[in-house]
Amino acid sequence: MKKDIEILIIEDEEDILELIEYHLNKEGYRVTGFVSTQNVEQFLEEETPDLMLVDRNLPGMEGSTFVSYLREVGYTIPVIFLTAKDNDFELEEGFEAGADDYMIKPFSPKELTLRVKALLKRSGALTPHSRIKHKELILDIANKALYLNDSPISLTSLEFKLLYTFMKQIEKPLTRDFLREEVWGTDGEGVNDNAINVAINRLKNKIDPQHKAKYFHPVWGIGYMFY
Repeated sequence: MKKDIEILIIEDEEDILELIEYHLNKEGYRVTGFVSTQNVEQFLEEETPDLMLVDRNLPGMEGSTFVSYLREVGYTIPVIFLTAKDNDFELEEGFEAGADDYMIKPFSPKELTLRVKALLKRSGALTPHSRIKHKELILDIANKALYLNDSPISLTSLEFKLLYTFMKQIEKPLTRDFLREEVWGTDGEGVNDNAINVAINRLKNKIDPQHKAKYFHPVWGIGYMFY
């Protein structure tokens, strides 16, 4: 679903920002906009957008300088520059800074949405059911792999099924009976509540070793909710 795909926009001209947000929302994407690079890094510590659209003429830190910095500290989020800088050396400068695509202003909203879709396809974000992303977690369904901040995390088959079940039901309270059926299946008949609690605690320690993200929340009298 496109609503699972989040796009971050950094554009200091508010009318252009609103126009881009409108067209991307219309296409079904979740969009977060900033008018400068201020607070963007803090946002990236809490969220993992699938794509960034970045103006180069920004107040404070120039867009390509900011993207270059993000690449240096390890962010691999695909980036499209939106800019009036159209000289050959500026184009080269943008790609060397870490851009994946480059659009010259003024541009048509249709071209923008097509380029966004193409880049999301190349990055794998639009491949149906291939990945589930939530905060710092990326669950690769096809390869049964988990990545935390782009680093692989080893999970048992049971832990993978447990996390997959929760990540499909974010912010929904799940009963232990539901977890028994979904995760343990027919073998779950002999699984008591304590065994489920132990499995969740082991998973919690793997995906949130510093206990900062607090993904799992007990729901009194029901079970657990994943945030």
